Amino acid sequence: MHLHLEIVLLAVLTCTAIYSLLTKVIAKTSLTLPIIFTGVGYLVSYQVNGLAEPQVLRDSTRLLAEVTLILVLFSDASHVKLERLRENYAIPARMLALGLPLTLALGTAVAWFLNPGSGVAMALLTAAVLTPTDAALGQTVVSSPDVPKTLSQAINVESGLNDGLVLPFVLFGAMMTASSTSTMHADGFAVAVMLQIVLGPLVGLACGWGLAKAMDFAQTKNLMAESASGIVFLSAAFMSYVGAEIVGGNGFIAAFIAGMVFGNVYKHEIHFIGEFMEGVGQALTMLAFLAFGALLLPAGILHMQWKAIVLALLFLTVVRMVPIWISLAGSGLATRDRLFLGWFGPRGLASILFTMIITDEFDIPGEAELLACVSMTVFLSVVLHGATAAPLSRWIGKSPKAGNMPG
Repeated sequence: MHLHLEIVLLAVLTCTAIYSLLTKVIAKTSLTLPIIFTGVGYLVSYQVNGLAEPQVLRDSTRLLAEVTLILVLFSDASHVKLERLRENYAIPARMLALGLPLTLALGTAVAWFLNPGSGVAMALLTAAVLTPTDAALGQTVVSSPDVPKTLSQAINVESGLNDGLVLPFVLFGAMMTASSTSTMHADGFAVAVMLQIVLGPLVGLACGWGLAKAMDFAQTKNLMAESASGIVFLSAAFMSYVGAEIVGGNGFIAAFIAGMVFGNVYKHEIHFIGEFMEGVGQALTMLAFLAFGALLLPAGILHMQWKAIVLALLFLTVVRMVPIWISLAGSGLATRDRLFLGWFGPRGLASILFTMIITDEFDIPGEAELLACVSMTVFLSVVLHGATAAPLSRWIGKSPKAGNMPG
């Protein structure tokens, strides 16, 4: 048995090495890192599930997903330039202020229609965990030179902020669905929600600004070795997350805001963040989707029903694209731009994390079916968004007016 597991580990490492050696070749195809490593994880799922107790594996997966999401949020946000965002803030603002509530409402209606017996609270919970988009899955589009900056930054900002904005609905749906609903206090819930939304950005602002200024000072005075830049990046990302969690704020919003502030306040080159994410960050993303394919996807498939497949397809298309289309009406964006922004709302680590957190902390009836819905939605998103990222990025880049809005 021990030798068998070593062979599986060797096979996974071999796949990792082959992927790394052929990254430029793979980048020209429809294959992506999440597609490949979700598939590899599923192939070795039986062996991986025998490594430890189920709860140990689940906790490890949750920690890995949290670490990966924190670093991706901070890294992507560090490339959002406020000068450019101020010029085109209306697009992400519309997507968050109008598109997100409409997505929640339509998603709740669709989930309830497909399974009315589960109740409105469960429908809201399902819609809430499947509404936030994923920064890790969207990296191919965000980093593509073919995609206009207006569109890529809109996708980046939306994916960085929508998980925090939807969190109150996740918590509300979970508490309404859980068996302990009778002990829920509305005033305590309202305070917790306000703390999450307000304190998270404040902590992120403080950490991002403080460490950017400290690093500028250290470099100006020649106090810091260049090799230590990556350590400061890691410190800023995790300090913002941990600090926000300590005071009751949302750690993921804090990490995103900290990255945005750091990238705009820091006076020197921030190439070290990109270099880190191309190495260690990419390895963490590999592991996160490997764990999804090995541990969560098989459990979801075990409880899969046709309704979960239909719901997943609807959430990736109609439930996402119609609200985004409506929210961008009158924005001046071309039809192809609005369709592009509507389609590229991939579901990934955020949805997985929300599902794991609420099923750990609440007694949710039908949590196996919820896991099946989330697993199928993320799996289809990995495949469909991954396969279309490169060709659609090239397609949107061919239009000279792509991403432009009237002055």
